[in-house]
Amino acid sequence: MLKKIIIIHTGGTISMKEDKSSGEVSTSTEHPLSNSASIFNHDAHIEEDFLFNLPSPQITPAHMLELGRRIHDKLAAGNFDGVVVTHGTDTLEETAYFLDLFLQTRKPVVVTGAMRSSNEIGSDGLYNLISAVRVANTDEAQDKGVLVVMNDEIHTAKNVTKTSTSNVATFQSPQYGPIGIITKQEILFHQKLIAYESYPIQQLNKNVALVKAYAGMESNFIRAIHNAGIDGLVIEALGQGNLPEGIIPALQEMIDDNIPIILVSRCYQGIVQATYTYEGGGRQLKNMGLIFANGLTGPKARIKLMVVLELTNKLTELSPMFE
Repeated sequence: MLKKIIIIHTGGTISMKEDKSSGEVSTSTEHPLSNSASIFNHDAHIEEDFLFNLPSPQITPAHMLELGRRIHDKLAAGNFDGVVVTHGTDTLEETAYFLDLFLQTRKPVVVTGAMRSSNEIGSDGLYNLISAVRVANTDEAQDKGVLVVMNDEIHTAKNVTKTSTSNVATFQSPQYGPIGIITKQEILFHQKLIAYESYPIQQLNKNVALVKAYAGMESNFIRAIHNAGIDGLVIEALGQGNLPEGIIPALQEMIDDNIPIILVSRCYQGIVQATYTYEGGGRQLKNMGLIFANGLTGPKARIKLMVVLELTNKLTELSPMFE
């Protein structure tokens, strides 16, 4: 019996066309891949749902929550065996990671997109869509969390990131690599998840800021963010988790106000560690109460903090969720 897969479209380059005269790429009134379902007739029963038609820089956490609820409702009804989401690549990794934290399902959920619009030479959209449906259609894709399928590779939502502005091989998982590959004949998984986390939130209203540390950073910048009324802060720190000493007083003020601060590294490999004991070093930051996130990028740590703050804002409860 053929499986039933639903494709939920949200917009992005995969839904756009190039103006041949100017080279500009923009949204179109009709999704260029909307009539492609017939391609899968021999492999799966396909239905399509056009939820959004947005460039991914316009996707907000509210859109992510709406998408998560839509997927939950479709799967809970028992009518579908898997889900494919088409999405713009700029914020694809954030949406995929939110879905990974939000959804509670064994069924495959696969996110894909395109680096080239549908009518560009070398367009990758239709091929990635076919690959994503193939992955969602396999029994082996169950119990692996939300997956990202691009360019013949299968990545976990937690580890994947966009590494190039325009290369079709942009999505990579630094340190970890893809958990599977796609060939013309097979879907091959060579890694499996050893842990899974899910947070059944009902809303997503917390205001979490993300900043990147830099040489000579001063407290006035941190205080301005503090005064904006944020609920949490993520800092992409230097190296193993160190910060300029000039911002330490402002960070202490935030901690005193019970505003959680999550620390990740601005390096794309390695994890933050409480190693250095100098002023602004990781050991001091850890002792102050900053929470060290194990292996997450800044954007994903922000998504996770927004999610878990809907459940608690106690530092003692937040810390084990990240560390």
